[in-house]
Amino acid sequence: MSDKPVFDQEQFVAESKEMRLKYLEEQAMFALKIAVENYGNAVFPNAMIAGDCVITHLLHRMGYLSTGKAKIMVVDTFHLFPETMDFLKTIEEAYDFKAEVFCAEGVPVADKAGYDAKYGVDLWKEDIEQYDKVCKVEPFQRGLKTLKTDCMINGRTRWQGFERAWIDQFENAPIGGGLAKCNPIAYWTFEDTFDYLAKYKVLAHPLHAKGYPSIGDAKDTIPIPEDGSTKFVDFKFEGDSVPWLDYASERKGRFVGLANKDGSTKTECGIHVAGAEQTFDRDLWEDGKVKNIANSDAALEIKKAGKGSVVAVYAPWCQFCQAMEDEYSNLATELDVDVYKLRGDEIREFVTSEFNTESFPTINVVKPDGTVIKYESEARDVASMKKFVAESLA
Repeated sequence: MSDKPVFDQEQFVAESKEMRLKYLEEQAMFALKIAVENYGNAVFPNAMIAGDCVITHLLHRMGYLSTGKAKIMVVDTFHLFPETMDFLKTIEEAYDFKAEVFCAEGVPVADKAGYDAKYGVDLWKEDIEQYDKVCKVEPFQRGLKTLKTDCMINGRTRWQGFERAWIDQFENAPIGGGLAKCNPIAYWTFEDTFDYLAKYKVLAHPLHAKGYPSIGDAKDTIPIPEDGSTKFVDFKFEGDSVPWLDYASERKGRFVGLANKDGSTKTECGIHVAGAEQTFDRDLWEDGKVKNIANSDAALEIKKAGKGSVVAVYAPWCQFCQAMEDEYSNLATELDVDVYKLRGDEIREFVTSEFNTESFPTINVVKPDGTVIKYESEARDVASMKKFVAESLA
């Protein structure tokens, strides 16, 4: 019988994992150093999921948060779990930084009632792509522009699925003419992420302890498995960790029940997909013959003016309003009555009661006696709209 010591397989695996994690840490910190010190305004949009908590801790270890060399930005969709914004306060205090919070345009931070009044409680049910644009993509883009970002740090990894399987630690994105993207943990597995959290006792989102591998909007995020039997509690897993750690499983509990307009399963929130950088950043009908109605009082004056006119109630973020922009502009050039635009998403109750508005766009003819007649057709070409105006004012 050999006197050689028995090979300790478990110890070998543990040491190998530690060696791997040590290398991944050094590699991630090297990427972060380039992002922060080689660029003037590195910004980290932080969703406080597991990988983001790793990056936050790395930035803290490197002294970039307390000094303000790296800024943290958070997009509040008004549909997050309440634990998420509470957790933000926790890490702000622990790591000595203050995040810049951005939300839907024209709504104060944390004003859910204001959001509901402006955009509608059920926008995400009515049009998920517009919801993504209003609540995620636009504030995300505005945040990057406001902070004058030249390098965006984010927590995407190849392990998250085929949509991200080829990303590298640095990329270029066409936001504002050449924004660099730094993906410091691009080559990490989800298991590496939790190994790091455990190694350094890193502050992690409290919903990991309730069965959520990834955390997004409360409306479409569920535990995996759904019975909540897998958890990450006190820096170790309870239950079978495979449902969380298997390839492309991190986001299985995200976007549940949602589908894209082409019927495909939704896997991306819109921020990281191709073209997400191009979103609405202007009003509609800024030039030409379409006249602007500044407010509700001005709108009432038009009803009392004693002459016929056309009023389109719109929202600049609405894709259907955007689609009719050219035709409505052309209509204004062909009619001999005033053609107006009235932004309705900021005065929903008013346009509902005074201008027949249940959705955007709503086109109305105002008769000389102040009667408002709604154009019910979906045909928004010049000929169809012109015919309706003529018949309504005959």
